Amino acid sequence: MVNSHSHGPDPTDPAVIDVHDFRSAGSMKRISRTVPAAPDLGNAVITVPEDSPIEVDLLLESVIEGVLVSGTARMSATGDCSRCLEPVILPAEFDFSELFAWQEPPPEEISDTDEPLPLIQSGLIDLSPLLRDAIVLGLPLAPVCEESCPGLCVECGIKLADDPGHRHEVTDPRWAALGNLHLPADDGPT
Repeated sequence: MVNSHSHGPDPTDPAVIDVHDFRSAGSMKRISRTVPAAPDLGNAVITVPEDSPIEVDLLLESVIEGVLVSGTARMSATGDCSRCLEPVILPAEFDFSELFAWQEPPPEEISDTDEPLPLIQSGLIDLSPLLRDAIVLGLPLAPVCEESCPGLCVECGIKLADDPGHRHEVTDPRWAALGNLHLPADDGPT
């Protein structure tokens, strides 16, 4: 999160890591913290509720160019099962890794195909964009309450898990016209 003065990341934000004293290449540091979920963290069918806890375990490695941040984020996401439409709460865990640069590379070292590296601003790393990318790209596009969920009946919409033997009489449409024929009653042999 950027503060209203646009001087860089807010050092009091739990998603912001202070790396002022982390310049000697080869240094490593482990950090664990809880970050509140940002708004609109998800996709059209499943989201991480705003302000819900995201448990983050990080490994920071100082390299010449900057700080390599790798870690794991754990949270719960809510949505609806894509098969039976029942509400679901799914535990989710995503790994991520990103190099944050101390400074922008000289223009002659940047190619048109390279994604620019995120920068360390005023000795601070803002994890928010990195977490957003890892979570939004990692959440399922078709969440299910359980892998074996049979879904809903396509004919009547009943939840098939509630009625495992549920079925409808299916008539071959080519024979459907015969159902309208009324044959005379059979009075026996003539």
